[in-house]
Amino acid sequence: MRDKATLEDIGFLHPTTKAYRFTVLLFISLIAFGSYFAYDSIGAIAPSLVESLGRGRDIIGSFYTAYAIAAILSVFWGGVLVDRLGVRKSSLLFSSIVVTGVALVAFSRDVNLIWTGRFILGIGAEPLYVAMNVMIARWFKGKELAFAFALSLVFMRLGTIFSFNSGEAIANFFDNYQATLIAALILCGFSLLINLIFNLLDRRGERILKLKSGNAEEGFSFKHLKEFKASFWYVSLLCVTFYSAVFPFTALSTDFFVDKWGIARVAESSGSFFAQVFSNFLHPFSTAGGITAIPIITAMLFSPFVGLLVDKFGRRTTLMILGSIIIVPAHLVMGLTRIYPVIPMMALGTAFVLIPAAMWPSIPLLVKKERTGTAFGLMTMVQLVGLALFPWLNGILRDLTQSYTVSMIMFASLGFAGLVFALLLRRADQRAGLVLERPDRQNRD
Repeated sequence: MRDKATLEDIGFLHPTTKAYRFTVLLFISLIAFGSYFAYDSIGAIAPSLVESLGRGRDIIGSFYTAYAIAAILSVFWGGVLVDRLGVRKSSLLFSSIVVTGVALVAFSRDVNLIWTGRFILGIGAEPLYVAMNVMIARWFKGKELAFAFALSLVFMRLGTIFSFNSGEAIANFFDNYQATLIAALILCGFSLLINLIFNLLDRRGERILKLKSGNAEEGFSFKHLKEFKASFWYVSLLCVTFYSAVFPFTALSTDFFVDKWGIARVAESSGSFFAQVFSNFLHPFSTAGGITAIPIITAMLFSPFVGLLVDKFGRRTTLMILGSIIIVPAHLVMGLTRIYPVIPMMALGTAFVLIPAAMWPSIPLLVKKERTGTAFGLMTMVQLVGLALFPWLNGILRDLTQSYTVSMIMFASLGFAGLVFALLLRRADQRAGLVLERPDRQNRD
């Protein structure tokens, strides 16, 4: 009778169960849905936005740069704040800042105000992602860590997929590009509500399981950076080269596909607004936005399976090396040939599966628990240096050369640099006892 009562007390959604843990993961993942949509909404409507504002294509890159500059200035200290305040208070603060920035972008027609809104979005969004990474490490380290990171990326990238496949359709349906930006605001408000629900679930789990907060007991000092080993720095450098070879490219790839191959911006369709949006989802290989979204779709479909393999077998550095190798020919084929871009974008999607699935779960294995937020913040700050520079540089090169050939060579070079850092990471990990090559169950506290 005692055992039966204990089982009943646990229940299906008791914090000790896997069901509760993955319910928490669902809400963590949806926290970023709105901000992912908002981040890429600018790129999704780039042709319409350029026409409406009467500016060159470099203006789109500058909006991404505004976001990245703000994120660079805030994300490291945001990670420190996560370690000091905890994920609940800090994430609500960051979510509120996101809503403020997106609202300014949505209701502004002045370029300077849009730039300011993107800056505010960057202040909130990237520290929010740091908080989310710490949330996942808090609930899944030593269990299903890589799988949890992969699943969270799937849900977050739904925001990107929805943005690229519906952004132009929303603008066309309402005959106003601002309609897409208002949709982004609504979705960010939804994500803020999701964050409130996560706070309730996390608080309940902490109380019942008597979890430690994981907060740093002492204030941050730069001397703590000496605790980070070479492996952490190589992962961070791989992070900046990898994401700089992907996201700055997709920021203007819709225009690239329209300009070089004459691919349609949206699928031809009649009927209601939702019918038009759905039509874009059904024609991913024949619209510029759909082809742009191929790497994201590939990651969504296959990242969870790769995450399961990483948890079971390890091999994190091996996957990062393989993914880095793939990036180089993917960009060169699109830049130097007229081969239809679907296949090279699928190759880029393969790299987009392998590297993040192995890279992000590596950080909790390389730093102390009480410095996880700081580590994620620092790594993200390094990443964002590239995301601030390369969208702007991509736009400038496009306007100067009237083609994307030089830009694609630049992106391929970033892939090669990432390969170098992945190989250095492998050597450093060998010296440290192959921590990153081990299965997750062998890396419990």
